[in-house]
Amino acid sequence: MIDPQRLLALDFPEIVHTYTTRDTILYALGVGLGSDPLSPHHLQYVYERGLVALPTMAVVLAYPGFWYRDLDTGLDFSKTVHGAESIAIHAPLPVASTVVAKTRIVDVIDKGAGRGALVVSERAIRDGADGRLLATVRQTAFCRADGGFGGPERREPRPAPPPDRPADHAVHFTTRPEAALIYRLSGDPNPLHVDPETARAAGFARPILHGLCTMGVVCHAAVAALFGHNPGALRRMECRFTAPVIPGDSIRSEFWAIPEGWGFRASVGEAAVALGTLS
Repeated sequence: MIDPQRLLALDFPEIVHTYTTRDTILYALGVGLGSDPLSPHHLQYVYERGLVALPTMAVVLAYPGFWYRDLDTGLDFSKTVHGAESIAIHAPLPVASTVVAKTRIVDVIDKGAGRGALVVSERAIRDGADGRLLATVRQTAFCRADGGFGGPERREPRPAPPPDRPADHAVHFTTRPEAALIYRLSGDPNPLHVDPETARAAGFARPILHGLCTMGVVCHAAVAALFGHNPGALRRMECRFTAPVIPGDSIRSEFWAIPEGWGFRASVGEAAVALGTLS
């Protein structure tokens, strides 16, 4: 059984991450950009001339790795999946830089015995040269085998459902069968996304796509449909993962205008795989 106080006191090493334009391009390829190699709206993410970074690249900067397994957490890492992610972009992400961040656990939520737990971590990503805050990333891990440790019952935060009307914008994108194999090269080594045996042990028929890759697909759809292909216009994105995506699936991203910006739903067929908001 996990100890929430032990998790909240967990000391993460500071990460100093130097990345180049090659890494920025690799991230973009991992979320499917470049699939239309003649489109200037794809090339801006994968070609050094005029290169820009997709805002969701923040999720791989100074990333602490598969810490559920690598640090002394007490979690059953084989049953841990990504539950939600949010980014706040405070300044345009450089396409090459050195950044610094230190992750910390900010919340542990017990869903109850047999229902798992949520572990929320956060890191502020700063420019390594001047300390300027570039982005804040918050991640929620759904630890499916670690519930029932006690504590007051709390409801987990959930995004509001989409409005009951047709979407204002919709974008279709078909992921590549090897998408997870490319995306993992940006620093997410969880074997759930590459090793069939690990995926079966976790209850999946085959390796699944990283939730953060799905988030990147939705982010690009939003930048294209809502912000005139200008990635610098997106400042905030919150995403909750609701079902797995298999590499090769076609993702439909739907967007609704709401008072705080845009609500979105990503679906594969009739199944919603991600919900959230952005602005």
